Parts: sequence; structure tokens; C-alpha cells
Amino acid sequence: MTVRTSASVSTLDGDVSAFARTSADLLQRVRASEPLVQCITNAVVTGFTANVLLATGASPAMCDIPDEAGVLAGVAGGVLVNLGTPTAEQRQAALEAVEAATRTETPWVLDPVAVGVLPVRTELAARLRDAAPTIIRGNASEILALAGAGSGGKGVDSTDSAEDAADVARELATRTGAVVAVSGPIDLITDGARTVRVANGHVWLTAVTGGGCALGALMAAFASTTDDALAAAVAATLAHTVAAEDAAAVSTGPGSFAVALLDALHTLTPEQLEQRARLS
Repeated sequence: MTVRTSASVSTLDGDVSAFARTSADLLQRVRASEPLVQCITNAVVTGFTANVLLATGASPAMCDIPDEAGVLAGVAGGVLVNLGTPTAEQRQAALEAVEAATRTETPWVLDPVAVGVLPVRTELAARLRDAAPTIIRGNASEILALAGAGSGGKGVDSTDSAEDAADVARELATRTGAVVAVSGPIDLITDGARTVRVANGHVWLTAVTGGGCALGALMAAFASTTDDALAAAVAATLAHTVAAEDAAAVSTGPGSFAVALLDALHTLTPEQLEQRARLS
């Protein structure tokens, strides 16, 4: 398992510049340590998620097989559990992986895709929510539904804004002990006491299958490098969204953007991350 250290982020709500500096440091740590990230994820996004991790400097392992998932989670640096296509085998593998991650103190990320209306994933998401995830990442409608304060969005699309979910996200973070990351035009990330907003990004992230799912995997990678899960979630979001801005600048649409995003993540420097962070 990857060794994690403190990230030295200020606890002052107004000192967001500390998060920009720490994000640069954590990107360096990911590149240096090449953390193994186990992904139990949406079948639609497996390849893209693996490539995003590779481009950023992490090592993906797309292992969602019962009797193997728990073994791998015990040696991984971080684990992603994404409920986009929760087959019976994936559900069993997710529970095994979470149990092993908890036992070995491996950080893990819960991405409750499309919870609220669909019963199988909603029941599993509630069970995993109560299993002490390190980070919970979703759109506003998913976070509201997971907290019992909403009925979910339109499929995988949110019908609520991140600010609509701000109070609920803080309450959910306090209740579960997880950092809660709410994706939107301005991402909101909170541990219940501290809240950071990230204004970087580009609308084409919502036009590529796996834009949000890959971010959950990046959060698992960054969480492998620090004990401050809020700093990890902010750093991963910044890397993803700053790279999206670079990718959009050289693209003509979502197709070329998806390819350019991998290049932008690969060439992103810690200095760029710190200098271009738009945090509040």
C-alpha cells in the first residue's frame, strides 16, 4: 500500500491558496509514487478511466471479480467503487474490496452513479455510504439522493446545482466522515468543516462518457498520497479541470477533446496547477 503523509493544508476557510500549493505537491507525489488504483467501475468507461489514470501518472487495475477484488484492494494505493453498471458480480466485488480497504486503511472513493430512482444501486449505495468511504463523489442530484434529501436526477444527469446540495453535502460529510465532492460548473468539495469551490473546467467534460467517472479514479490516486482527503479531492479536481481547459483549447468538439484531455493530463505540470487554480 502507498505510504501517505500529511499534506500541510491550512484549516482556515479563507486560505484557499494553501490548497493550490498543496495540489501541486500532490501531483508531484502521484507522478513519483505511481500508485496502484483499483477500479470497480462502469463498464462504459473502463478504458477511458484507465487511460486518465495512466496519463496522470497512476497505475490502473480494473479488477471487479469476486474473490480477487478484496485481494487487490488490500495491496492497492487507492480504490474506486463506481455504481454505473452494478452487475451481481460487481456488487459482490465492491463489498469485498471495501471490506479489505477498510481493514488495510486504504483510501477508497464511492461514486453513486444514478442513485435515487433505480433500486439496486440505491440500496447498495446506502450500504457503502455507511461503510466509511474516504471520499464520496457525485453530481448534486446523486449527493442529495444518497443523503436521503432528494430522489435523484435524470438518469446519470443532475437536475440540481452544486450549490443546491451545499448544505446537504456538508451534513453528509459530517455524518459519514467522508469528504463529499459535488461536481458541477463550479465543483464544491467539503469535509463538513472546510469547503472549497473549484471554478476551473470546461463544459465538454459533460459531453464525454466517463468525464466524471474518471475523476473519481483520480481522487483515489491522489488520496493514496496524503492523509488529508479534502486536499486529495481538491487536487484531483484541479488536475482534471485545468487539463480540460487545455484540451478544449486545441479541440474542435467532444471527440477530439477526449483524446486531448489525456495529452493535457500527461503534460500538466505542478507549476501550472498552482498558478491556474481558481479556488474559493
